[in-house]
Amino acid sequence: MYQKNYQKKPLPTMYDLPSEDPEEPGLPDEFHALQPQMLGETFQPPNYSPEERFTAMDMNLYYDSNKSNWYKRPDWFAVVGVDRLYQKQDSRLSYVVWDEQVTPIVVIELLSPGTENEDLGEKIRKINQPPTKWEVYEQILKIPYYIVYNRYNDQLIVFQLMKKYYEELDLTEKMIWIEPIQLYLGVWQGNYKGITREWLRWFDANKNLIPLPEEEVLTLKQQIENTAQEALIQKQRAESAEQKAEKLAEQLRALGIDVD
Repeated sequence: MYQKNYQKKPLPTMYDLPSEDPEEPGLPDEFHALQPQMLGETFQPPNYSPEERFTAMDMNLYYDSNKSNWYKRPDWFAVVGVDRLYQKQDSRLSYVVWDEQVTPIVVIELLSPGTENEDLGEKIRKINQPPTKWEVYEQILKIPYYIVYNRYNDQLIVFQLMKKYYEELDLTEKMIWIEPIQLYLGVWQGNYKGITREWLRWFDANKNLIPLPEEEVLTLKQQIENTAQEALIQKQRAESAEQKAEKLAEQLRALGIDVD
């Protein structure tokens, strides 16, 4: 009996499922570009080295190998326990969960009037349509922390996966401790890229700000200036001591005492 030899088609990787689509519109506003950038710059969990973490903003997140053209595009997400580079050698074009075998630890959506219903899980899935963001994050990927930030009233909303479903956490302050990465995520009032407002930002276990690159430069510059100032003070003190010693020697010589 003749049997056909069916070869299983390999699942697509990130090279087959890129994130760039020239027909899609750009980001809705500058905040949606700057806020994720700040999150990425300050995401430094102490229990994972830089080579063991990956963050992305506005990147396609593919979640279903049976529907490989379905994806979500979070404003920002982080993955830990995964190589920083794709297969340790290439920057990512997208994040393909079945290819990477590691799901994000946290997803952050920046609330917009046009996406509010879906961001907050209030959008109902239509027949024969892909699942909503909420369904993907909660039921399919089971992402432990789903966070929504409303830039219009600076409201921080945190959902944590409890058993099978997301539960909104009751925040006593605009800050949440995320145990698996040993970091706080909180709201910070300050200036970033010339804009002063409230921003989402990462803090260490003692609630100290994780410094931005420009802040690290300023700190280093201040340390150098302080070191130079201290050296100058020490030099001045040494010169003053030398002058006092010379003056004392002259006084002793005047009394006929040989100090040489």
